[in-house]
Amino acid sequence: MLLVLEDQITPGQRDEIKSRLHGEGCIAREITDKGRNLIGIIGKTLKTPEEYKKLEGVLDALSIQTSHKLVSREFKSEDTRVKIGNVVVGGDRIVIIAGPCAVESREQALAIAREVKKYGAVLFRGGAYKPRSSPYSFQGLEEEGLKILAEVRETTGLGVVTEMTSPTQAELMEKYVDVVQIGARNMQNFELLKCVGKMSKPVVLKRGLASTIQEWLMSAEYIAAGGNENVILCERGIRTFEPYTRNTLDLSAIPVLKKLTHLPIVIDPSHATGIREKVAPMARAAVAAGADALMIEVHNNPDKALSDGPQSLYPEQFGELTRDIYVIAPVVGKQLDYDYLKKSEVIRKIHNGGTKTAAFIGEKGAYSHKASLSYFGEDVKPLPMKSFSDIFDAVEGGEVDYGVVPVENSLSGSIHENFDLLQEHDLKIIGEITIRIKHALIVHKEASKESIKKVMGPPPALSQCKNYLAQYPEMEPVPVVATSSAVKMVKDSGDLSCAAIASTMAAGIFDMKILEESIEDNPRNFTRFVIIAREDKGHKKVGKSSIIFTTGNKPGSLFEIMKIFSEYGVNLVKLESRPIHGKPWEYMFYTDLEADIESRELSPMLEELKDKSETFRILGRY
Repeated sequence: MLLVLEDQITPGQRDEIKSRLHGEGCIAREITDKGRNLIGIIGKTLKTPEEYKKLEGVLDALSIQTSHKLVSREFKSEDTRVKIGNVVVGGDRIVIIAGPCAVESREQALAIAREVKKYGAVLFRGGAYKPRSSPYSFQGLEEEGLKILAEVRETTGLGVVTEMTSPTQAELMEKYVDVVQIGARNMQNFELLKCVGKMSKPVVLKRGLASTIQEWLMSAEYIAAGGNENVILCERGIRTFEPYTRNTLDLSAIPVLKKLTHLPIVIDPSHATGIREKVAPMARAAVAAGADALMIEVHNNPDKALSDGPQSLYPEQFGELTRDIYVIAPVVGKQLDYDYLKKSEVIRKIHNGGTKTAAFIGEKGAYSHKASLSYFGEDVKPLPMKSFSDIFDAVEGGEVDYGVVPVENSLSGSIHENFDLLQEHDLKIIGEITIRIKHALIVHKEASKESIKKVMGPPPALSQCKNYLAQYPEMEPVPVVATSSAVKMVKDSGDLSCAAIASTMAAGIFDMKILEESIEDNPRNFTRFVIIAREDKGHKKVGKSSIIFTTGNKPGSLFEIMKIFSEYGVNLVKLESRPIHGKPWEYMFYTDLEADIESRELSPMLEELKDKSETFRILGRY
C-alpha cells in the first residue's frame, strides 16, 4: 500500500499515521517521489485503501500489485541513485567498476588500480573471499585481502567493491570496504541477504546462475526490507544450453528491469562471456541498452592470474573499451567522465562542504539542466534562470558558483549570444560537455495530435524539427526562451491545443504526456555546453584551451596568427569571428585549441600570439 500525503500535512498528522501503522504491525517507509510525500506500507495491512483515505493528512491510497514492493516502480517511480563516496550509480554518468577477479598481492592490486583509474574507472573491484567450484582453487586472501583493498582506496581514491560470502564477515566488510557484493551463488542465501539488509554499505546483488528476473527482484526485496535501500542489480549472465561462452548475457534484462524497478543496473560482461575478446562488444552493447554501470575484470598479467585470467582484459584493452564507451554513452543520454573523481574532489575542496550551485537557462528539465547533471552529477545544485545574460551576471557577481551555457549545436550552429557574453564578462571556461538532443512533442494528458494548433519551443528547437512541423501546417510554431519553459507554459495554460518541443525529462518533471519522440530532423543532433566560473581552480593537466584575440585591420594579419599555431603543431578545433561592439567592421576571433596554452612547452607560442595580436585573452583551460 502507498499513502499519498497532502502537501499541507502537519507533523502531528504524520506522526499519528505512522503510530497507527506501527500499531497494526506494519513497516512504514517515508519517501519523496516526483515532489510527492509518500508513506509506503510494508506487511499485511488491516485496512482497505478507502479506509486509509479517511485518515487526516492522506490524499490518496494506492495498492501495490507486485510482490517486490519496496524495489518496484509502483512504490517509487524515480530512479534510485546509490551514492558511494563521490560516485553516484544510477545518474547520468556511466560508472566503471574495474579490477582483478581476486586480490593476489598488495603490489598487484595497487598496480592494476592505478591503471584502471587512468582509463576511467571510478570504483575498484577485487575478491578477498572467493567461492570457487573446486575446493582446491584459490579461495582469496580473506582479511589480508580486505586490508589491501583499504590501502587501494587510501592510495588511489577509488572506492572498493568486494564479495561477501558469509554473515560472519559483516564486521570486516563495514571496516574495510565501500560496497559489498552478493555473488550469483548466494543470490538466494536469505540469511546473507538479511544480514546485508542491516548493513550501512551499498550492495551489488548479482543475478543467480539460472534465476528469473522475479526471483532476482525478490532477493533485492529481502535487502530493502531489512532497511538497506542502496541496492544495485548486477546482470552477469545466466546458464543456458549454449556452451560456447561461460554464460549467456541477458541484455534484455536491462529494459525489463527499467520498467519493473527503480534500482540501478550494472552489467558484468566478464563473467557473462568468460572470453577476453567478447568482453568489449558486450560492454558496448550493455551501455547502448541502458546500463548504469559496468563491472570489468582487468589484470596486468592475465596468464598468471590466480582466478579468471582468460576473461580479464589487459589494461590497454580496458583503455580502448572506455574510449568506445565515451563515444557511445551520449547517444543514450549518458556520459563517461574521465575527470569524475578529480572534479568531485576539486569541487568539495574549493567549497568546503557548502552547497554548490550551477545556473542554467529555462526550467527544470531543460537540456541545460541535463547538461549540468551530466557534468556535475550530485555534487552541484542546478538553479534555473530566465536568460543567458542573467547566468553570466549571477556567476560574475558570486550569486552562483557555475554557469552551464550552450555554445554550439551540430545542426543549427553557434549560439552567438553566448560568444558575445564570453567577450563581455571576465569569466573562465572550466569545462565542457556534449549531450545528444532528442526532441519530443509534449502535450496535456487529454490532448491528441488533432487538437494541436500551437507548438512552443526556442528557435533552435523549432529549426531542428522543421521537417516534422512541415507535415502539420495547421500547427503554428511559437518561439519561447527554452524548451522546459515551453512545457511549463503549456502546463500552466491548461490549453489542450498547445504543445511543446522539449526533452522527455521535462515531460516527466511536469507530468505531461509525450505524444511523439525523436521528432528532430537529424539524429546527429548534439549540443556542446561550456561550464563558466569566476576562477579556474584545480586543473593541473588539461587538454584543451579557449582564447579570444583581435588582429590589426591589414592584409595577412589573421594568417600570421594561424601560422604560429601551425608552426607549433597545435590543432584548432574551432575558429569563430564575432563583431566587436562599438567598432563597426572590426572582429574578435574565438578559438578552441587541442592543447594547454599555458604549458611550459608552449610558452614561446603564447608570447608570439600575444605579440602578433592587438588584444589577447585566455578564456579557459580544461
